[in-house]
Amino acid sequence: MDKIKAVLKEEFGLADYQVNNVIELIDDGNTIPFIARYRKEKTGEMSDEVLRSFFDRLSYLRSLEDKKSETARLIDEQGKLTEEISASIAAAATLTELEDIYRPFRPKRRTRASIARDRGLAPLAELLFAQGADTVPEEAAAAFIDAEKGVENNDEALAGARDIIAEEVSDDPQFRKIIRELTMHNAVISSKAAKEEDSVYINYYDFSEKASKLAPHRTLALNRGEKEGFLSVKLEMDEDIIFNYLLKKTVVNPSSPCAPQVEAAVRDSYSRLIAPSVATEIRNMLTEAAQESSIKVFGKNLSGLLLQPPVKGQTVLGVDPGYRTGCKLAVVDETGKVLATGVGYFTLPNHDREKAEKLVGKLISDNNVSLVSIGNGTASKEAEIFIAGLIGKLDRPVYYMMTNEAGASVYSASKLATEEFPEYDVSLRSAVSIARRLQDPLAELVKIDPKSIGVGQYQHDMNQKRLGETLGAVVEDCVNSVGVDLNTASPSLLSYVAGINKTIAKNIEAYRNEIGKFTKRKELLKVPKLGAKAFEQCAGFLRITDGSVALDNTSVHPESYEAAGIILSHLGYSEEDVFSGNLDGLKDKIKSYGASRLAEEAGIGLPTLRDIADSLLKRGRDPRDELPKPVLRTDVMSMEDLKPGMEMTGTVRNVIDFGAFVDIGVHQDGLVHISQICDKYISHPSEVLQVGDIIKVKVLDVDVKKNRISLTMKL
Repeated sequence: MDKIKAVLKEEFGLADYQVNNVIELIDDGNTIPFIARYRKEKTGEMSDEVLRSFFDRLSYLRSLEDKKSETARLIDEQGKLTEEISASIAAAATLTELEDIYRPFRPKRRTRASIARDRGLAPLAELLFAQGADTVPEEAAAAFIDAEKGVENNDEALAGARDIIAEEVSDDPQFRKIIRELTMHNAVISSKAAKEEDSVYINYYDFSEKASKLAPHRTLALNRGEKEGFLSVKLEMDEDIIFNYLLKKTVVNPSSPCAPQVEAAVRDSYSRLIAPSVATEIRNMLTEAAQESSIKVFGKNLSGLLLQPPVKGQTVLGVDPGYRTGCKLAVVDETGKVLATGVGYFTLPNHDREKAEKLVGKLISDNNVSLVSIGNGTASKEAEIFIAGLIGKLDRPVYYMMTNEAGASVYSASKLATEEFPEYDVSLRSAVSIARRLQDPLAELVKIDPKSIGVGQYQHDMNQKRLGETLGAVVEDCVNSVGVDLNTASPSLLSYVAGINKTIAKNIEAYRNEIGKFTKRKELLKVPKLGAKAFEQCAGFLRITDGSVALDNTSVHPESYEAAGIILSHLGYSEEDVFSGNLDGLKDKIKSYGASRLAEEAGIGLPTLRDIADSLLKRGRDPRDELPKPVLRTDVMSMEDLKPGMEMTGTVRNVIDFGAFVDIGVHQDGLVHISQICDKYISHPSEVLQVGDIIKVKVLDVDVKKNRISLTMKL
């Protein structure tokens, strides 16, 4: 364990106390959001992102240590565990290195080398490899001719001996490690068209790039194109680089008559055994790195989407566009309750637009709708044109917004949606979801499998287990950073709160239905299966907006209520001041009193003091409210309206390796290439942009035929 701690300390640049405390907190069953928010003194204020990376690395290193023990045991059982091998196992830094060490001892299927050994040719291989000055290969081979064993002549004996040498060279872990590094540094990935057919992979029909320079999105594109049969992909390496290394390391003695045999065996070892294996390993390494990079991008995009500011206090009409089956309509009030539903036909030329206007207009007027949320899928352009035209005729202001409907159909057909809206069919549930996404993106999107929310690249090509774990962690961090209203949150939202699983979430809902509503956080301890540990983890992230305890509507943890009381008392405030929000000058008073002195008297650290002060000042406030509001529209534009040089306001919809797609209100997102994001060098667009950002852009080029819009942020 000391070795693991040393690695973590060096890789993360941490102090001993941080490493020890974080491992202890994790092993004690604390969640990452809880550790990040309420154990800052112990972690040195490590963020949730760093803590999750720490946790992943800790898990990997522990798995590596377990694998080392298993490898040593398996080799020892064969009676071949030497001090040198034990030292190599102990020094292995990766699972790949460990696999290389175990390779010579792994039970093999029948190979050319094993057949040669069965024929008694191992001593001949040793003799040749020794490259004695007096050893003549043909003369030495003559002693191993044995027709009964299948060795008919000198050539067969020498061929078998070379096979043994080739396999031994291939199994040498040090050779493999260096060859892998040389290949990764020097090899070129190339692709050609596998069939004469136009496709989205046309840019890769004659493509090559050094493996070490290959961008993650290109790796994934090549993999998919190869899988779909459009591309033939190869990893090409200058063999002389490898041969020169191997011949030098195996010390081929030019003056020995055996040198040609050894050199032939070494070349065969690389060409037949090492090169194909290393090529596969390199491509797997590139794929894993590309997947990890894309998963991180997906996670950042998902975080941006979930944390978009809610549109509060408005009644919303949700529109799920369609052609033949019409547009599904659902009106929800400001709390998300469904007020009315319907189906409008206005997206095809033969539809009765006048009739549709009366239907939609009545839904808007009868329910005092102020905002229309239009799904951005099939028939959305026609739906947008219709809605924009309709609200232009109304006698009061109504706005609309195009809403990402990814995953709406997945949710509407789910068991959860059936339980929530048993009286509505699948399509109407989608309209409800599209409406609610504007009111509170976080509360609605947590009902959907994160993988079904389309804000990534090549998400279906990812390691689905790893993708699911990462995105689940992103949702958890977002939910806990915002906080959850204990009296209104759905079980889906509650299940992402630290310390609460799906069973406890349903128990909270059942208990809430039984008592009417929670009046204080401590009542959570009466919920079945929610014990002291779960309460410790979740309590600070749950809010009670109109309860009997003022601090229950803040992110102050119940364990710090006494400390918060001391702080308020020493600064001349009461609990009533917290209820009323009459805490003007709080931070100035802390400064005058002395933050260190106040923290010591309250029995807490400075980070906790700062957090308590911030929480008191933001009581009942949603942190998302401080973000720029979404862009609402009243009219519709088309690509034909765009001209180079036009400046517009847009919303970032997706961030990918080579740029960002921005909604500028013309139904087709425009691309801001990474080179057009800012003047300084950036390695990835996510350094500057995230999903949901409201940005100013200028049109560079419009290609109506190809549906492409090029934008720049360099105004």
